[in-house]
Formats: sequence, C-alpha cells, structure tokens
Amino acid sequence: MSDLSNYRKSYEKSELLETNIPEDPMNLFHRWFYETEDLGGIEEVNAMTVSTIGLDGFPKARVVLLKKFNEEGFIFYTNYNSEKGKALAQNPHVCLSFFWHSMERQVIIKGIAEKTAEIISDNYFDSRPDGSKLGAIVSPQSDVIPSREFLEQHLKSLEKEFENKEIHRPKHWGGYLVKPISVEFWQGRPNRLHDRIRYQLQDDYNWKIERLSP
Repeated sequence: MSDLSNYRKSYEKSELLETNIPEDPMNLFHRWFYETEDLGGIEEVNAMTVSTIGLDGFPKARVVLLKKFNEEGFIFYTNYNSEKGKALAQNPHVCLSFFWHSMERQVIIKGIAEKTAEIISDNYFDSRPDGSKLGAIVSPQSDVIPSREFLEQHLKSLEKEFENKEIHRPKHWGGYLVKPISVEFWQGRPNRLHDRIRYQLQDDYNWKIERLSP
C-alpha cells in the first residue's frame, strides 16, 4: 500500500476575485487559456478531460484535445461510432475539465454536446495531415481488435489506395460542440482556501455568478 498523505503543496500564485472577472465565462476562459499558453509552460494547454455517461451507466473520462472555442462553446473531434460517440448519442450531457497545474488553475464545464455542422467537420478534417486522415479511417475506435499489426496492415493498404488522391472525411468522424450551461473556475490559494467562481446560464445570454466554498 502506498501512503500519499504527505503529498502536499501550497498554492500561492494568483487569486480569483469578483472585482476582476467578466460577466461572461467565455471571456474569462479566453484570458486563462492564453495566460497559461504564454506563462504556464504547458505543452498541450488544450488538453482536456471529457467525461460522459456510458451505455453501461458508468461515467468515463478520457483526455481529448480542444480544437476551437468561441462564444457558442467548445469543439472537439472524434469517431462518432466510438464508445464516447455512442455515449453522447444516448446522453449528450457532458463535463469538460482543464487542469493547468503550473498556473494552479482548474476549469470545469458542464454542457450539452451536439454534432457540429458537416462543413465544420469537413474543413477541420481537410486541415489535418494525410497520416491523421488515414488514421481516422483505419481505426474502428473502441472496438476490440486482434493486434496492433491489424491496424498497421490496414494503414499500409489505405496508403496505397489513396496515393496521390484526395482523402475525404468519413461520415462516422466529426466534431462535437459542447454548449456550456455551467462553468466553474478554480484558483488555488494558501491554506486550502481556494477561490471557486461558478457561472450558471440563466437564459440564452445571461449568467449568474456565484462564489463556492472550497
């Protein structure tokens, strides 16, 4: 048994006060995201945990890369036939979370996922390297496969098939837009008295801002 009770850290880098936050959580997310990119020393600042409720009734979390965010929400791409895609088809309620440890910050987003328009998925797919395009076609994501060689042989076959040809997006692969209904910002503070500010959507445009106890 490993005793981790002495693993402790004092959080002292910043603060999160109501006097210094915007009315819209997307503006604060934008600020934190680019502060982390510029100052945090994190290689993939867009790495996030996506949590869904599976067909078996259990929650499941995995790390996925955020590819775009704007006033509508957060976009990522995946195989619609994957375990994640099937879970979202049954229950579109999703939780996204970012932990930027070097900045002592965390963001937790609850929202509703919907497929992006096909043109958005097409445009992103067209921007990918050919190897990544073929990988999306090769992999029956989340399915049981006999071996790694199964994938590698399939990839070699597709490389020959698509040599000097345009690779189009398969219909089972595309984007999800997560429209947030709740966004919580967590800033580590000394003595575990962390700052937690939650934005909750009240209607299409207005957000209720509340401070939560740590």
